[in-house]
Amino acid sequence: MRPQTDRRNTRQGKLTTLVMVLCGAKARRFLGPNVYTEAPDGGWGWVVAVAFFLVSVFTYGTIKSFGIFLQDLIEEFEKTNSQVSWIVSICVFIMTFSAPLASMMTNRFGYQPVVIIGGLLISSGTIATSFTTSIHQMFITYGVVAGLGYCLTFLPTVTILSKYFTRRRSLVIAVASTGESLSMFALAPAFSALRDHIGWRHTIAVIGALQSIIIICGILLRPIIIKPSVSQKTETQELSPKEQDTLGAQESIEGKNPEEPKTIMDSQVQNTAYSLDNELTRSSVSTRDSGVQSLNDAEDKTLLQKRVESGGAEVKRSETGEEKKNEGADGQCAKDEAKVSAKKLLDFSILRECNFIFYCMFGLFATLGFFAPQLFIIELSVSRGVGRDRATYMLSAMAVAEIMGRFSIGWIMSRDKLRKRKLHVLLVCVIAMTADLVGFTLVREFYGLAVCCALYGFFMGTLACTHIPLLAEDDVVGIERMSSAAGVYVFIHSFAGLAGPPLGGVLVDVTQNYGSAFYTCAAGMALSAVFLGLVKPAKKGLICGKRSSKDNTDVLNPQWDESKEQSGER
Repeated sequence: MRPQTDRRNTRQGKLTTLVMVLCGAKARRFLGPNVYTEAPDGGWGWVVAVAFFLVSVFTYGTIKSFGIFLQDLIEEFEKTNSQVSWIVSICVFIMTFSAPLASMMTNRFGYQPVVIIGGLLISSGTIATSFTTSIHQMFITYGVVAGLGYCLTFLPTVTILSKYFTRRRSLVIAVASTGESLSMFALAPAFSALRDHIGWRHTIAVIGALQSIIIICGILLRPIIIKPSVSQKTETQELSPKEQDTLGAQESIEGKNPEEPKTIMDSQVQNTAYSLDNELTRSSVSTRDSGVQSLNDAEDKTLLQKRVESGGAEVKRSETGEEKKNEGADGQCAKDEAKVSAKKLLDFSILRECNFIFYCMFGLFATLGFFAPQLFIIELSVSRGVGRDRATYMLSAMAVAEIMGRFSIGWIMSRDKLRKRKLHVLLVCVIAMTADLVGFTLVREFYGLAVCCALYGFFMGTLACTHIPLLAEDDVVGIERMSSAAGVYVFIHSFAGLAGPPLGGVLVDVTQNYGSAFYTCAAGMALSAVFLGLVKPAKKGLICGKRSSKDNTDVLNPQWDESKEQSGER
């Protein structure tokens, strides 16, 4: 009875182990990396797009909706409007300032763990905010903790989504990023109604609980690996037929055991000598003076045999030297790959490229016009004689128009004729937005302001969903270096995001005119248009001079110059 029980337990143990192995294999297959020969423009990329939609809802959408608690916080902590507004300012600054950290962590640990950690920070920081007893505690819980979580969540998600798509990249990112506008349009009123029923603390706790959905989104971000399969075939096709035969013979020799090359070489030497013997014999028979000719043939045969033997020894020496050279090259390549992989975490070499510097300057000055209009539009409308209840519709007009702008720019940039001119399309949008910001200072009645708000929301949508993904274009840095470039780019324009609203507020206090804030926004946007127009000429080398292939090699292989000098000395 006991042996049967032992066998049964053994079978059950084996079955349990088998199930666990199969489940682990399925989990790795389901959550592991996707390997493609090129970007799929679909497939699992649609799941990543849905994840990015939800991430945008609970990151930028939540930040923009935080204003519904502004009056409650002022009354609760007895602070001024400017003091409370620093909560969002610190959050946005930490979110953008920590972008290089997000890039480093993504390059080191991958997209999934970084976004999962970011979701945990966002959820815990927001829930902790509902338990704070002072405004300074909210600076820490929501400004620092949640802000860092926003950084670790949004940037890696938009980066991996850009890698899953090429032809449809602009359209997919534009549609997926509408979660930010839909959150402002739909969730903000819902959270406002919930606040009236359960209070602002419990509402913030509910928002924090909903933000834990980002953790699930992080699990769905399967990394993508692009492995071209035609590179070796293309290189082979470029060779001549004779070189292809030689390459095929070499590959067949290398595919056998190590003892065979020596045997094959010896046999080739023997066959060469044998053919020479036959040739000499045939020539001696064909001649009339066989005695004299046989003596000459013997001498020629001896000389040729010596020449063949010396040639075989030279072949052996050359092969030995070639093997040592290949071993040294392999070791050098391994060292260079190790150094390149180590440098990927802090790849600031992109700052040597003028086109990327100009693009960063574009983002820096354009950020001045991103946040101030939404902050001052209601007060500007009231100062122009519009009722406060009607002035609130300006934000709704911006939100609806922003959704339309995101859809439109995605469709426009997906057209075949404009796919290589995306920077030009973005430049047109920046110039139009500059003119619209100037229009805010000129109109004096409700409908004029409403039209300006609608145009601002439309062009804001075109810029918001394209300025980071355009880093993946070859005119800027390319998809290979987008992860590091996005971190540096967002880090640079974080200072404008922190200084923009306070700068507008200072000008309003000095001039007692809310239109002054829009002048600064228009000036910043105009400067951004100038720098954006210089990106493509700089890429072509018309401004700073085009980087040579030697410079690019120096970045990827720091010992290139040393190896070149050594070869020159030889």
